[in-house]
This record gives sequence, C-alpha cells and structure tokens, in this order.
Amino acid sequence: MWIVKLALRRPYTIAVMAILLVVMGVLSASRMVVDIFPAIDIPVVAVVWNYPGLSAEDMERRVVIISERAYSSTVDGISRIESQSIPGIGLLKIYFQPDADIGGAIAQISSVSSTILRITPPGMQAPNVIRFNASNLPAPFSAAGAAWSWCARPFRWPFFRRS
Repeated sequence: MWIVKLALRRPYTIAVMAILLVVMGVLSASRMVVDIFPAIDIPVVAVVWNYPGLSAEDMERRVVIISERAYSSTVDGISRIESQSIPGIGLLKIYFQPDADIGGAIAQISSVSSTILRITPPGMQAPNVIRFNASNLPAPFSAAGAAWSWCARPFRWPFFRRS
C-alpha cells in the first residue's frame, strides 16, 4: 500500500525510475554475449578399426583387446577406455584427464596403431582416429535426455488430448 501512496505523491520519481530500469535493461541485453553453441572441450578420442567379414568375437580378441593394452601402456593422460565390438568394426573410446594434451595423444595413438597393424589380420587398414567435439554430435544425441519429458512434446498431453 505504501508504494501506491509514494507513486501518487511523486509521479516524476516513479517515471524516472521506470525509464532508468528500461534503459538499464536495454543496455544489459545489448551487451550480453549469447552463444548458442558454447565451446565445450571434451577430452575424448574415438578409434575405429574396420575389417569387413571379421566376427565381433574375433575383432575383440585380435584387435580391440590388443589395442586397449597398447594404448593404456603407451599413451599419456588416459583416464579410462571403453570398447565395443560389432561384426567388422571395433570401436574404442579413450577418455583423457582434463589437462591432457589431446593433440599429442592423437599422435601417440596413431603411432601405436601403426605398430599394432603388424599383428592384426592381413589386409587391415589403419584405424580412424576421431577427436570428439561437442559440434560433432548431432542435436538429437545432445537432447536425448529431454526426449521423455512432456516439454519435448508440446503438442501432446497435457495440452491436447486425442479423442
């Protein structure tokens, strides 16, 4: 109630405060830095071995396990290694410490991979070494957590009901 009495007694003060609030809001909005895709440095490297016709068990036994052991003992700054073998493809995700030199680690991975090629099945090519980056991931993967929330489906319940 006291704010109404103040506004009625001093209308110019309230008008100046409102204009000042609008000016400050416009200045703040114009100087605000907006980044839709912020720079997120993910210290992860993927190594993809490819050999068509090789079963998942053979890929794991003859390529993936050997690669895991070689990378963990040779490459610096590794936090953990995750691997997956499917027929014809061996995928290794190598997670690094936050302060690791990823460029040097990729060079080490490439050199160790060329050494591993000597004991892999004949005709196998060098693996693809891919550095993960937030811009490499498609939008559906980054929004997968919101897929089950009701806000991700605005044209369904509770707004519209099917009859």
